[in-house]
Amino acid sequence: MNRITEEHGKSLVALARKTIADRLNLAEEAPGRGGAALPESSLNAPEFQEKRGTFVTLKISGQLRGCMGCLSTTETILEGVQRNAVNAAFNDPRFPALTPDELARADIEASILTEPHVLEYTGGDDLVAKLRPHIDGVILQKGHSRATFLPQVWEQLPKTADFLTHLCRKAGLPGDAWLSGELEVSTYQVQYFHEHK
Repeated sequence: MNRITEEHGKSLVALARKTIADRLNLAEEAPGRGGAALPESSLNAPEFQEKRGTFVTLKISGQLRGCMGCLSTTETILEGVQRNAVNAAFNDPRFPALTPDELARADIEASILTEPHVLEYTGGDDLVAKLRPHIDGVILQKGHSRATFLPQVWEQLPKTADFLTHLCRKAGLPGDAWLSGELEVSTYQVQYFHEHK
């Protein structure tokens, strides 16, 4: 599994912006905060053909404006970034469809995931001890209830107990469900790239 270079990461972010602009029928999308032109040759890196989970996140003035992704490795990085750019902009159920004006003000972030691995733990205290804040993305699952937070979410929820409580609620579970030791927990790491500097 290859690491993505900073230069290639910027190409992925530019691809996400271009994909959204094309969907909005914007012939020439003005560069965003740090947005750059997208030479086709920059998308030919062999790393982009790896099948990895991807997420695309949109923020405006530091506030979330859309985030969609896929944990599975069924599509290439290029395919995932394009699909999730469209989904984050237009299909996130928490927000209305992105407008051209919002795209001009948005910061776009692309996250490339490692393969998730099940985390063995014996209870709430053990789970807290084993999670690595700002490093691990976390997937919680119980039955059909499932949710994930990217590692970047630790910036808003730096205390592990708060992180897990909010993630349980996102999954539709009681906030203290993580204390029971009955949830399936998996972790993964990401490389993420964004326009805002």
